[in-house]
Amino acid sequence: MSGSLTPSMIGLILFCVLAETATEVCFKQSADGGFLSLLVKPLIWLGILLWAVELLAWTVVLEWVPLSVAFPLMASSYVVVVFAGAIMFKEKVNLRHATGVFLVAAGVACVGVTGL
Repeated sequence: MSGSLTPSMIGLILFCVLAETATEVCFKQSADGGFLSLLVKPLIWLGILLWAVELLAWTVVLEWVPLSVAFPLMASSYVVVVFAGAIMFKEKVNLRHATGVFLVAAGVACVGVTGL
């Protein structure tokens, strides 16, 4: 582990964040009709595939970036998922929720700057 947050590792972490977001969107879109009906929904399989690819990419990230830097940066997926839910599923985000998302984003920014 080199311990440095290189542009390629930042890109791979960004890929993991976007893959995590896409996975959650696929799972949310598929989440109706009961457990057994999930097996025939293409979006659930796409979500599983994205999760598997993310797992491999995340393993590469963890090989090169300290966990104490990489994992908090991965927490930016919480922010992106909130935006995806609001845009794609018309989920409401109240002031308290938005404040929490802002605090997560601020924490991610602090860790990101520290890891550079």
